[in-house]
Amino acid sequence: MRVQDAVNVEDVRKLARRRLPRVVFDALAGGAGDEVSLRRNRTAFDRIEFRPRPLADVATRDLSTTVFGERLSMPIMLAPTGAGRLARSSAEIAVARAAARANVVYMQSTVAAFPLEDVAAHSTGTLWYQLYLPPDRSEVGDLLRRIAAAGYRALAITIDTPVLGNRERDTRNRLMSRPPHPRTVLQGAGKPAWAADFVRGKVDYLRGQLGAGRPGDPASSASFASPASFASPASPASPVPLSLDQTRATIASSSDSVTWADVERIRSLWEGPLLLKGLMRSDECDRFVELGVDGVVVSNHGGRQLDGVPATIDILPEVVDAAAGRLAVFLDGGVRRGNDVAKALALGAAGVFVGRPYLYGLAAGGEAGVLRVIELLRAEFDRAMALLGAATVADLDRSLVSGARIPATRSPSTP
Repeated sequence: MRVQDAVNVEDVRKLARRRLPRVVFDALAGGAGDEVSLRRNRTAFDRIEFRPRPLADVATRDLSTTVFGERLSMPIMLAPTGAGRLARSSAEIAVARAAARANVVYMQSTVAAFPLEDVAAHSTGTLWYQLYLPPDRSEVGDLLRRIAAAGYRALAITIDTPVLGNRERDTRNRLMSRPPHPRTVLQGAGKPAWAADFVRGKVDYLRGQLGAGRPGDPASSASFASPASFASPASPASPVPLSLDQTRATIASSSDSVTWADVERIRSLWEGPLLLKGLMRSDECDRFVELGVDGVVVSNHGGRQLDGVPATIDILPEVVDAAAGRLAVFLDGGVRRGNDVAKALALGAAGVFVGRPYLYGLAAGGEAGVLRVIELLRAEFDRAMALLGAATVADLDRSLVSGARIPATRSPSTP
């Protein structure tokens, strides 16, 4: 089956599984610990039931929405992921191009294969940026200036990674072993199309934002290099490619505690919309508003950080109610169908992020695969709206869903 013939995201996942070595597929699909939260993100959607509104005129439907003053084709957005280069050498550039063609938001991760300027140069769409704070906070100002200059319109600080989660699939598969474990080499050799693309890609994974520094520079074996050594079109020299050991150290060092003081400082430096990604409770929304935060992403990092937390869709209603229209509230986690998007919007989300689905598309078919996933979700979302009796996104409300953890009233999230 070709990616163009996929009928749903599950079909695309199967195509990706067929193309990728197990060690790579597990890195994309796996979660933390016993993967309880990973499973909850999906099964929680099954507990939510629809209550269609009859006799509504849905002959013409409008899926578009406005977020932070910008009109988008629909409220489905592409989440930041750090594994694009493992799936396909075109990585973030292919994802950004597909998002632009579909007129949806793409939030680029700090952990990326390409410099943020290169991704922006290859996109005509709406780009947001996900920020892992460098251990040396003095580097933040220069990085934020680069992000703004490249045209990224919103900034999201990830707040749920003080340390990396216990991702046992990666540990068992020895994902970052150096030299590569013989089993990994054999798995790669058994997937020749993937291996050829990976080898000839000529992309130093993670060099984009977390450069390896210069030869002899202490930063080359440390965490973040200085902004001047990040690979970018304006840089006269290319960074030294990261070894797997350096890659592992870089990822580990990008996990750091984010404090209220950090948020306050970044708010003072960043002029555009500011979001916090990784919220799993509602009692801090008032303080977010006081600090000038514009939005939050209800997220458990795709079940890849703390195992045992609730599903994000179960937490969404209480955050929406606490935000009370003062913050835009987005959902991340577990979305595999357009019906899931409709459920999240009905519960008050301003938009819904998807991560693994488009990574499966990237692995299965590059840019065309990402676009196929977006269009599959769009078609399903459109059909769900029609069958629910919702002609516009604004027509989706809590009267259309029922479930044990859904409050009776709704405070809409408005960007």
